Amino acid sequence: MKILVTGASGFIGGRFARFALEQGLEVRVNGRRREAVEHLVKRGAEFIQGDLSDPALVQRLCQGMDMVVHCAGAVGVWGTYEHFHQANVTVTENVVEACLKQDVRRLVHLSSPSVYFDGRSHVGLTEEQVPGKFVDHYGATKYLAEQKVFGASEFGLEVIALRPRFVTGAGDTSIFPRLIAMHRKGRLSIIGNGLNKVDFTSIHNLNDALFSCLLAAGPALGKVYNISNGAPVPLWDVVNYVLRQFELPPVERHLPFGLAYGLATLNEGVCKLLPGRPEPALFRLGMAVMARDFSLDISRARQYLDYEPRVSLWTALDEFCDWWRAQHG
Repeated sequence: MKILVTGASGFIGGRFARFALEQGLEVRVNGRRREAVEHLVKRGAEFIQGDLSDPALVQRLCQGMDMVVHCAGAVGVWGTYEHFHQANVTVTENVVEACLKQDVRRLVHLSSPSVYFDGRSHVGLTEEQVPGKFVDHYGATKYLAEQKVFGASEFGLEVIALRPRFVTGAGDTSIFPRLIAMHRKGRLSIIGNGLNKVDFTSIHNLNDALFSCLLAAGPALGKVYNISNGAPVPLWDVVNYVLRQFELPPVERHLPFGLAYGLATLNEGVCKLLPGRPEPALFRLGMAVMARDFSLDISRARQYLDYEPRVSLWTALDEFCDWWRAQHG
C-alpha cells in the first residue's frame, strides 16, 4: 500500500508516518522543511517539499497514491479567520481535489474535538454534538474542512475523519512544553477548583486508530470518530505529574475562573490594539479549556474501527518526559 502523509513535519503526522513505515507501507511525506522529516527519509520515506496551498504540488503529491492521511493544518487560537481558513479549508480542498483527479482510493482526515468546544463543560460528547455556533476560528474551520472531505464521498472517494483529544507522547511540542514554560515563569495557576476531568490520547493509540482507518471497510467508511484514551482524568493531577518528573514544584495557586476569564479578555483586547497584534499570554478560550470538564464518547470508534486504547496516559506522559529530557537536558 502506498500512502501520502501530509503534515509529516509535525508531531502527529511525523509519528504516524514513522509508524506506517514500521508496518511495511510505502510512505510519501510532505513538508516545508526537509530537516524536519530527515529521520523519516532515513527510514525509507519519499519526501516531496512544498506548500499545500499550491494545487499543482498537491496533484503531484497524490499521484500514484492508494490513500492519503491528511494531518496538515493550522492550530491555535490567535489569528485571523483568513489565516485559519487558508490552512485548514483551502488546503483540504486542494487535497480532496487531488485525491479525486489522481484516483486515490481513500482520504483519512485528521480533524479536532475543538469543533465541540463552546466554553462549557461537556462529558461523553458524541460525534453529533457539534454546537450551532463556534467560539473560535480554529474550531469553525476544522469543521468546515470536515464537510469538504465528506462532500467528496458522493464522487466515489472513501473518506474517514478522526477527532483526537489532547494527543501526547514523545514529540509533543504543544501541550506540556507550553505549560512547563509558563510554570517556570511563575505564570501557571489552577483555573477554578482544579477538579475538572478531561480526555487525553496517547500518540500510540492515535496511530492505531489511523492505521485502522486505512484498513476499514463497509459501514466504517464515511464517518467521523472521536478518539481518546477513554478514561477522563483530573487535568491538574496530570499537569503536576509531569512537573514532578522534572523536579518542579506542583501548581497549587488557584485563580477563580471569573477573574482568569476577565484578565484574558483584557489581555486579548490590549493585544488587538498593539502594532502587529502580538499573541496574548492569556486567552479566554484557554481559560475555559483549563477549567472545564471535557470528555468524548469513543464507542463509535470501538464499534466500527475496533479501536481499543492500549497505551495508558501515564505511559504516554513518561515517554514525553524522557523525550523532553533528551532534547533539553
